[in-house]
Amino acid sequence: MLPEHLIMKNLIYIIAFLTIVSCSSVKETTAVKEEWIQLFNGKDLNDWNPKIRGQAFNVNYKNTFIVEDSVIKVNYAEYDSFKTQFGHLFYKDAFSYYKLRAEYRFVGDQLVDGPGWAFRNSGLMLHSPAPGTMGVDQDFPISIEVQLLGGERERTTANLCTPGTNVVMDGKLFTDHCINSKSKILPGDQWVTVEVHVYGDSLFQHFVNDEMVLEYNAPQYGGGNVSGNAAGLIKEGDLIEGGYISLQSESHPVEFRKVELLNLEGCMDPKAKNFAPWVVKSNPEACVFE
Repeated sequence: MLPEHLIMKNLIYIIAFLTIVSCSSVKETTAVKEEWIQLFNGKDLNDWNPKIRGQAFNVNYKNTFIVEDSVIKVNYAEYDSFKTQFGHLFYKDAFSYYKLRAEYRFVGDQLVDGPGWAFRNSGLMLHSPAPGTMGVDQDFPISIEVQLLGGERERTTANLCTPGTNVVMDGKLFTDHCINSKSKILPGDQWVTVEVHVYGDSLFQHFVNDEMVLEYNAPQYGGGNVSGNAAGLIKEGDLIEGGYISLQSESHPVEFRKVELLNLEGCMDPKAKNFAPWVVKSNPEACVFE
């Protein structure tokens, strides 16, 4: 057995060590408090612009997108039929490195002439060109689609679809239009949280209720599945570093009660007032020193 004075000395070291660890943890937690941007303010569609097939950019045909009860609703109350009028609601700014989090659920009935595959089907469309460049009759933006699916059918959600794009998966170019994630089957009209981690033209990761369900690399132009495209592809095989984000309307009512983003591109200088420790892509011009 150790002498009493050594026991006390060791005890003091242990307490000091635990104190340091505790203080460090508190400091680290405080330092890395992430600053998420609320893309949806819970009140209106300020900062959002619709593009619906057959309509000019920023025409909200038949009030397809509305805000009610503090949620964005894909709304077909004024429609007699769908007539392939696919729609997308674009946020005003483009991003490259970021985390995007959304909460969604499907409600009500699909329009009678909606495609069978569009039953409880929507999406988060990422890395799109400027929405104003879409053709009047263009059905989908060229994009990386995080496909959102609802219950009543045994289907996963946060899948990948690739309108006008391809990706690399497991080291190989993936050219199929869609691939399923490994998410749990989520029946019913429950709220689901989907998060996407996007690292420019390198890595995408999909999460459902905090569980990673899909991962791939090198988003690039290529493939088909987009009709009426006015802008054309930049060049097949060119990597896509960033772009615009949109919410999709595909003939089934859906609601979004949260859409928020953590920008991973910004100031990485610890001396700056707006130093952001969560940033992974440096933008020196964003730093503020006064």
